[in-house]
Amino acid sequence: MRWPDRIWVIGCGNMGGAILQAWLDHGAPVANISIIDPNPSRLPEGLSASSSFPTGGVPDLVLLATKPQILGDVAPLLRPHIGSHSKLVSILAGVGTETLEHLFPQADTVMRLVPNMAVTVGKSPMILYSRQITDKSRLQMDDLFAPLGFAEWVVDEDLLHIATALSGSGPAFLFRFIDGLAAGGRQMGLPEDQAARLALAMVEGAALLAARSAEDPGTLANQVASPGGTTRKGLDVLDADGRVDGLLLDVLEAAATRSREMAEEAKV
Repeated sequence: MRWPDRIWVIGCGNMGGAILQAWLDHGAPVANISIIDPNPSRLPEGLSASSSFPTGGVPDLVLLATKPQILGDVAPLLRPHIGSHSKLVSILAGVGTETLEHLFPQADTVMRLVPNMAVTVGKSPMILYSRQITDKSRLQMDDLFAPLGFAEWVVDEDLLHIATALSGSGPAFLFRFIDGLAAGGRQMGLPEDQAARLALAMVEGAALLAARSAEDPGTLANQVASPGGTTRKGLDVLDADGRVDGLLLDVLEAAATRSREMAEEAKV
């Protein structure tokens, strides 16, 4: 792919640094990248960060990856450097397009991106939304984020709240599920380290199987469960009165509600 000539990464914390590292691993030229962060916490090897913005030209691409709480401080400093051909991609949770377009009115395109930490292994859905993007720019973004997983566009910004809950926050929910399986095995008598290894390996293998199968996960679950067998007995517990579906709906609704609250708090 052809990388943008001038890439600015504003904020190099866990997610900003992970995205940047993935780009570097897939051939992004170091010379094209400027990092603006006075206190970077995840700075890729071989790069340095600055507390001031570069001179000598406007950026082609800006990855806005600061904490949402400091956007009000960062925006007035960044705004004069954004040009009419600059594309701005924000990963700031809850900060809506209307707010970003108000803060950076001269930008060519404003986009919101919801990744998750699986960018570090190239397996994150990269959920994108823009209300002003061209087909050409959309293809460019698809290529840009391909090294991190795959681009998934939503047509309504409100859907980003749900996508944030499902995909952005989802790894934490799955990690808790893995931990819960291991804890159950431990309480039933398995050695702690063995229960942890079995739970993690099982989820890794099952996820890979689901990703590669032509069947949907619900069908796969029924294929594993023989009538009257051990798996069916366990599934009966999960399925009783819609227990697992109801629990996960509550989890997602709580996360999505908080995302909407953050969007209201971020409005200017």
